[in-house]
Amino acid sequence: MRHRAALKQCIHATLIAHGLSRPVSDLFGLCGRELLERFAAPRKLVGYTGLCPLVHQSGACDRRGPLAKNGPEPLRRALIEAAVHAARHPAYVVPNEATKKRLGRHRGAKVACVEVARKLAEAIWYMLSRSQPFAPAGLALPLVA
Repeated sequence: MRHRAALKQCIHATLIAHGLSRPVSDLFGLCGRELLERFAAPRKLVGYTGLCPLVHQSGACDRRGPLAKNGPEPLRRALIEAAVHAARHPAYVVPNEATKKRLGRHRGAKVACVEVARKLAEAIWYMLSRSQPFAPAGLALPLVA
């Protein structure tokens, strides 16, 4: 309950910071949710969460840095926590283990967890934009919470 209230307050604060007033009384009702549709693609949502690395480019040189962390911290924290548990799901086990093995013992587990969190953010975008249950590729039946 506290996390949900904190996220709602964060959305209200973001709207106020950008000079947007509350046009409806219930921002999280049906009319309010239509106003909150700001992400045109799943990449936009992933970028908003701050789970993408900083990129420094100059000509042919391309260097990746730490996570951007430009979104709300409770959202990023919730996605990382969900990714820890989702990494055990059959749809994510093989890619997660491959990333861990590729990057080594020190960085592999953390980077793999962030990668799963990005995939979850994309799945969330698809679920909310298309009103569909979570059904990762390769599974016959959709998962219902």
